[in-house]
Amino acid sequence: MPDRFDAYKVLQVDPEADVDVIQAAYRRLAQKYHPDVGAAGGVAAERMIALNRAWELVRDPKRRAAYDLERHTAGSQTRTPAERSAGSAERRPGPVEPEVVSRDWTSGRSAQGGGYDPASMGAPQGTGAAGPPPGNPAGSILNFGRYAGWSLGEISRRDLEYLEWLDRTPIGRPYRDEIDVILRSTGRRRSAEAEASERRGLFRRR
Repeated sequence: MPDRFDAYKVLQVDPEADVDVIQAAYRRLAQKYHPDVGAAGGVAAERMIALNRAWELVRDPKRRAAYDLERHTAGSQTRTPAERSAGSAERRPGPVEPEVVSRDWTSGRSAQGGGYDPASMGAPQGTGAAGPPPGNPAGSILNFGRYAGWSLGEISRRDLEYLEWLDRTPIGRPYRDEIDVILRSTGRRRSAEAEASERRGLFRRR
């Protein structure tokens, strides 16, 4: 890597981050710098090109593994011989304990102190890519995904399409009754009475 391009720095994520976390970071930054959403200027265009390049490098597991190996090798080669010998001398007295990275599996992020710098991400610890909830919660609180920390009522005021998607996924099964009520009340789904009336009409004698 002669140009010293670092995909993880460009995406503002920890190198150990899960792909879901990296994807959320990519989308958040793409919304900020994409020309279709109002970003202008050469700097924004260059940033968007770098974001796309970084995401292409790490989105595929095999390609990411090769990139990580190349990145690690290049990092060791940039050190001077004196630094490499000093580093090996420091390791001689005893075995090096492996770094333990603890993870909060509800959000997919590494816990603070486990190799993850919360300041490097735009969203605070425990929140998703959508940021902190806007307030006035109603219903169950999600602990995963882009709306982590948001209630279903808060999401319904921002993104009904997300609730429709969640209703179709296995992870959304515990919330289906609440989502059904929300979608019917907002007109995105027909009422139970209308559906029952239509079913009765199918068997009506002509």
